[in-house]
Amino acid sequence: MRLPSHAALRHLALFAPPIALAIALSGTSQANQETASAVFAGGCFWCMEEAYDKVEGVQATISGYSGGHTEDPTYQQVTAGGTGHAEVVKVEYDPEQVDYATLLHVFWRNIDPFAVDRQFCDQGASYRSAIFPMDAEQRALAEASKQAAAERFDQPIATEINDFEVFYPAEAYHQDYYMENPVRYRFYKSACGRVERLEEVWGEEAGANAAS
Repeated sequence: MRLPSHAALRHLALFAPPIALAIALSGTSQANQETASAVFAGGCFWCMEEAYDKVEGVQATISGYSGGHTEDPTYQQVTAGGTGHAEVVKVEYDPEQVDYATLLHVFWRNIDPFAVDRQFCDQGASYRSAIFPMDAEQRALAEASKQAAAERFDQPIATEINDFEVFYPAEAYHQDYYMENPVRYRFYKSACGRVERLEEVWGEEAGANAAS
């Protein structure tokens, strides 16, 4: 059976009669001085929010854009290409409850590490997988995790590791989309084949939300 195109899936998810199109950024006001940040690109940022919100110690997830050169880009600009940005999720977490290595563990098991400039049904450089370390420690851990993935699968890993520069929050209607629009989100995720591909790559570890 031919799956609906990415454009059709996103159109249905975004432009079907909405329950709520304008919502506040989730949890940003609760971030305190003890909170650390991490930024990951794993294709659809709705799906990555869902994955990280399940992790104990994660205090907030924010969908947005990073890795490009256009200031304050819109969703339409990013997905059209030319901005250099990827869809990302910014994870605010309590390092006393969860460490960066665990967040990396979750990241890998929620992506297809072999896909070049796409993830699942989402195609284009804005859907590439990438890690954006914010300091030397995060970069060292990210590099080690990528090497571990390469050794595990014995094939090239397409996931990029790029130093973090700037994060632009996505439009309000993207924040917490999987919770605010559960029916449309589940349709999109299922039709996109994300779960099946993750299981094909990672087996029982697919979609892990905690280190095992």
